[in-house]
Amino acid sequence: MGKVIALANQKGGVGKTTTTINLAASLATLEKKVLVIDADPQANASSGLGVDIKEIDCSIYDCLINRADIREAVYTTDIDGLDIIPSHIDLVGAEIEMLNLENREKIMKQALSTIVNDYDYILIDCSPSLGLITINALTAADSVIIPVQCEYFALEGISKLLNTIKIIKTKLNPSLEIEGFLLTMFDSRLRLANQIYDEVKRHFQELVFKTIIQRNVKLSEAPSHGIPAILYDADSAGAKNHLALADEIIKKNK
Repeated sequence: MGKVIALANQKGGVGKTTTTINLAASLATLEKKVLVIDADPQANASSGLGVDIKEIDCSIYDCLINRADIREAVYTTDIDGLDIIPSHIDLVGAEIEMLNLENREKIMKQALSTIVNDYDYILIDCSPSLGLITINALTAADSVIIPVQCEYFALEGISKLLNTIKIIKTKLNPSLEIEGFLLTMFDSRLRLANQIYDEVKRHFQELVFKTIIQRNVKLSEAPSHGIPAILYDADSAGAKNHLALADEIIKKNK
């Protein structure tokens, strides 16, 4: 049975998509079968894994709104064992289209039910909002990774996200757990980054991943080439950090 992990934080620019792409690639490198679901209308995870958005016949939008067979939306990537269900700009309007649907919070969970056993890990890249698609992702997930940027407003909005998770746990998905808080864009030279690390650690203790994602040029360059950092530069700090994170998650879920 595959483990479904949503990557969520309604604050934009915290490294959700970067983490999704690179964690997925690292898990696949460690011989796990992985599926990425791009649930963000910006479709950055899709292009970051080399999918040409214009060439797509079937996306997550079609699975949620038109109830297309989810297997038709699965595309392979350059990495063995890593597949993706791409996003589409139409997803922007999907929340409005879903409002009148029955069991609207559980549409993604139902769609995934037929393929969840085909993978070891399914990672859902959520959009930076707490709208209906993100709620669908959290309802479908077993756990959630919360990327936290090591910058001044880092903890702003986390209480809102935790509150949403609590509501979903109570009403829609009692088994939803927090997989961990992941510190991203960490620059050890900055006193502020170290202060944020201490603060997050103090608040959330053992829920914080031991692995920290450092600020890294190669990590930001890789998506423009449509490949994860591990293919772009396997020796870069970004690639190594995500491999360590993948290893930490695999050990935790044994």
